[in-house]
Amino acid sequence: MTELIRCTWAGMSDPMYLAYHDEEWGRPVRGDDAVFERVALEAFQSGLSWLTILRKRENFRAAFDGFSIPKVAAYTEQDVERLLGDPGIVRNRAKIEAAISNARVAQDLPGGLSELVWRHADPGSPVPRTMADVPAVTPGSKALAKELKRHGFRFVGPTTAYALMQAIGLVNDHLADCVARAR
Repeated sequence: MTELIRCTWAGMSDPMYLAYHDEEWGRPVRGDDAVFERVALEAFQSGLSWLTILRKRENFRAAFDGFSIPKVAAYTEQDVERLLGDPGIVRNRAKIEAAISNARVAQDLPGGLSELVWRHADPGSPVPRTMADVPAVTPGSKALAKELKRHGFRFVGPTTAYALMQAIGLVNDHLADCVARAR
């Protein structure tokens, strides 16, 4: 029996991380609420392990009303306090307030958040052979971060923007030999 080759970052010890790699990471995500969820979660991940966020994702979804942009945009200081008291999520005031602020910005975007983000897709990006070939920042992620910030988004620097681009399929950074690359 041949062992499947996967991107080394997936680590083979945690089934949740492995499933995320195999079934979700790098696959196209469209729709304003779905893209908003990923923007918010990438911001919450800043400075933490993605596995931490992945393990708390269902709690985040419940706490943030399924990342419905109109619902999150309507949050008040009372909601901020509720979220700060929720042990199932990352309780960081700046990140919580950024998620709410970003929802307010997202609901007013002409054409919507998904359309804005997908304008930065780079399907022709080079195919990485090793993890050393995978950049942390690209000209595309710098442009996306700049455009998001221009509209008022917070916690969306070029590195976070590139992680978003990878996660939702704007680029395909699965390694050349990875079983998930062709999917």
